[in-house]
Amino acid sequence: MTNPIAPDLPSAGHMPAKPRAGVWRRLVKRPLALLGLLIVAIVVAGAILAPWLTGYDPNEQMFDGLTLEGSPLPPNAKFWLGTDLLGRDLLTRILFGARTSLIIGIVANGVALLIGTLVGVSAGYFRGWIGSALMRFTDLMMAFPALLLAICLAAVFEPSLWIVAMVIALVNWVQTARVVYTETSSLSEREFIDAERTIGASAPRILIRHILPHLLPTIIVWGTLGISTTVLLEATLSYLGIGVQPPTASWGNIIFENQTYFQAAPWLVFFPGAAILALALAFNLIGDALRDILDPTQRGRE
Repeated sequence: MTNPIAPDLPSAGHMPAKPRAGVWRRLVKRPLALLGLLIVAIVVAGAILAPWLTGYDPNEQMFDGLTLEGSPLPPNAKFWLGTDLLGRDLLTRILFGARTSLIIGIVANGVALLIGTLVGVSAGYFRGWIGSALMRFTDLMMAFPALLLAICLAAVFEPSLWIVAMVIALVNWVQTARVVYTETSSLSEREFIDAERTIGASAPRILIRHILPHLLPTIIVWGTLGISTTVLLEATLSYLGIGVQPPTASWGNIIFENQTYFQAAPWLVFFPGAAILALALAFNLIGDALRDILDPTQRGRE
């Protein structure tokens, strides 16, 4: 994943209005970004309308959901994606699992962005011992493999949807902090920031009115790209059995529950795996497009 490029900042403390106004128009003109938006829209619609799209409960074990030998049913006219090893409709569980992935993706990534932005801005603007302490702590967190750290944290706390979201947030903020720190350090040395200090502007005013608006494009890009990482990490934790716990449907634990039937009933692994891949790819496509659109060095090349 390529880091967003620091914008070529104007001499005033406000972002130009024209590029912001045309972001959506330029985004939908990109075929890959449009494909990503379409996939996200389908997943969101499926998650919201799940109770009405299939008519089944995600935990309902249906009498006719298994063969006479007790094996899962393959895709058919009644169960479009087949059933799992307990006779539950797989399509229904995937649709309800989309809710889990989206909630965790948005909540965990939002908290990670908030923590990373606060740490990066504070370290980049105040510097000194404050900046050194914050960035050394960030380096320490980056030294641990994210998956290993998430597994350790998930093992300490009782797994639930919200605990998993917080665990993922606690391991995903460091990349944002590093990028925000670099850009804030550069911004703090600009002439218009020195002018604000000269006229007696307070630190909160400078940060809120002049620095954060310039960081907004980078935060948006990292927020979009981070959702795909969050979705993949949640699926990995659920697959390992330390994420969202059954009977709550999650794409990761759907694979975990049915992995023993991989050869006899490959659809039980293929369909939730394809959903994870599609959603992660969609957010990556949107994030890459936003990075190019919000990067001033790319303007005029489209």
